Amino acid sequence: MDNPSSYTPPAIWTDTQANGGRFASINRPVAGPTHEKQLPVGRHPLQLYSLGTPNGVKVTVMLEELLAAGHSGAEYDAWLIRIHDGDQFGSGFVSANPNSKIPALMDHSGPAPIRVFESGAILIYLAEKFGAFLPADGARRAECLSWLFWQMGSAPFLGGGFGHFYAYAPTKIEYAIDRYAMEVKRQRDVLDRRLAQSPYLAGDDYTIADMAVWPWYGTLVKGQLYEAGEFLQVETYTHVLRWTNQIAHRPAVRRGRMVNRTSGQPSSQLHERHDAGDFETRTQDKLAAPL
Repeated sequence: MDNPSSYTPPAIWTDTQANGGRFASINRPVAGPTHEKQLPVGRHPLQLYSLGTPNGVKVTVMLEELLAAGHSGAEYDAWLIRIHDGDQFGSGFVSANPNSKIPALMDHSGPAPIRVFESGAILIYLAEKFGAFLPADGARRAECLSWLFWQMGSAPFLGGGFGHFYAYAPTKIEYAIDRYAMEVKRQRDVLDRRLAQSPYLAGDDYTIADMAVWPWYGTLVKGQLYEAGEFLQVETYTHVLRWTNQIAHRPAVRRGRMVNRTSGQPSSQLHERHDAGDFETRTQDKLAAPL
């Protein structure tokens, strides 16, 4: 193990931007807006303000799955929130989500707009609104919600813990990487054992639990998250791989993963989505193509 750090915590902590690494510009010890900026509103009742990170993908996959299942009321506008530009600290976004994190949803279908923030809350809200992808009976519903909240509680260890120290921290700290790598492997073993018992996390049916877990653990087990596949021996989790590939081939999942995406091949990026036809006309390779 590395030699122990000589760092001693001060009596009173103060913010040091120089220690923030890649994400120094988006992290701060206070809440609230930094500037006035209202959110745009499109023509559909559902307005999503997001970015194509795993937490954002959960919601765009859900919306695309609802549309694929025939719920026309799930048509939506997806607006890009560029977190490295500070869009999440604009006054409009803070009104939609006082936590200043993507995603945030505004539902304008009723007499007064309803805001919903936190990805898990948005999934439950949409599932209940449209009566889809959340079992109605007690035992199956409990199983679904248990796995959904498992993901909400586990992802910080994967993203803010392992991902940060392995991929983004300005200094590699052996203790931190070892601590979080062990936890991430334990979590994947939890998933692998569950998926050895049933096709999907809540049982025989595809639900919001799968939509929540897949963008994080599915991409990780495919080696697409933090480029940590070899380090974490992802190929050993055969049941998670089976489940991951099964979900990845769903057309709605492929569309949902494109929305608000700003990385990868241009053809995989649909920065904003306002209509189903945008997948054919507005992906970034088409926008960049000569007329």
